[in-house]
Amino acid sequence: MTEPRPARSPRRPARTTGTVPPEGSAAALGRDHALPVRQWPITLVLLVVGAGLAVTWFADFKDGFKYGLLILGGGVLLGAVLRLVLPEVGMLAVRSRFTDVIVLSFLGTSIVLLTLVAQPNPWLQIPLLDNIGQLMGRPRH
Repeated sequence: MTEPRPARSPRRPARTTGTVPPEGSAAALGRDHALPVRQWPITLVLLVVGAGLAVTWFADFKDGFKYGLLILGGGVLLGAVLRLVLPEVGMLAVRSRFTDVIVLSFLGTSIVLLTLVAQPNPWLQIPLLDNIGQLMGRPRH
């Protein structure tokens, strides 16, 4: 003879339980400091990224936008390094440490590489990109 099945619980609980913040999401400094100082890792990253955006926007010299975008990409990579190295990073922690580091590293590296191959006069020559341009009908330089 088979045992009766236990009563099924509802699929969704009425209230979310068990949600925990990501590891390392505590403030980097104690409550006796002002909020921007407590959250100094995200403040530093935002300042560097903001400086990169300002250089990109206000640069009036040749290839000035490239310098700004390199600063911006460097700021994102700085966020990846801070998330990897520091035990508590405050609001810089979004998901798990592994996920944050991988996503920030990918985005920062992508910004830097795309900046280095940006036209006109790319600083990094990748022959494969010229071949792709020929397939699209662009004449070779």
